[in-house]
Amino acid sequence: MPPRSHTPANTEVIVDRTNNTIILTREFSASRELVFGAWTQPEHVACWWDSSGIRLNKCEIDLRPGGAFRFVHQGRPEIPHFAGIYRKIAPPGELVFEAMGAIGKVILEDLDGTTLMTVSIACASAAHLDQFLQMGVDAGTSQTLDNLVAYIGGLKR
Repeated sequence: MPPRSHTPANTEVIVDRTNNTIILTREFSASRELVFGAWTQPEHVACWWDSSGIRLNKCEIDLRPGGAFRFVHQGRPEIPHFAGIYRKIAPPGELVFEAMGAIGKVILEDLDGTTLMTVSIACASAAHLDQFLQMGVDAGTSQTLDNLVAYIGGLKR
């Protein structure tokens, strides 16, 4: 079994070295439709994506298979733009994209009114996974999901 760790905000992080994958799971007190919209609509993504909690400077989304996205951080030149291509869009349950040489997958499952989200980041090799871990992708993504929980909580008020 891969090592597990929990952040204080209840995101479970698993580093699966057998499959060179980082897996994060999180439960939301919101519908899959609301969570999917927060992942796919630029006006929402711009508000929660940056792990620092600062609104993105630019958030461009062409939401279709083969469509590109680009997220530009505000005032943080040390953080490169996050850009990629959408591979699969199946609302409200699945989003697959390619970025930084990895395949990201967001799966949203309905749990009687709440949503279980699983985010997996599949790296091309063990060395690629190690590079992502050294860059703090696991911790940064966990913080980003904390931001998403807070943002969705604000939408529901």
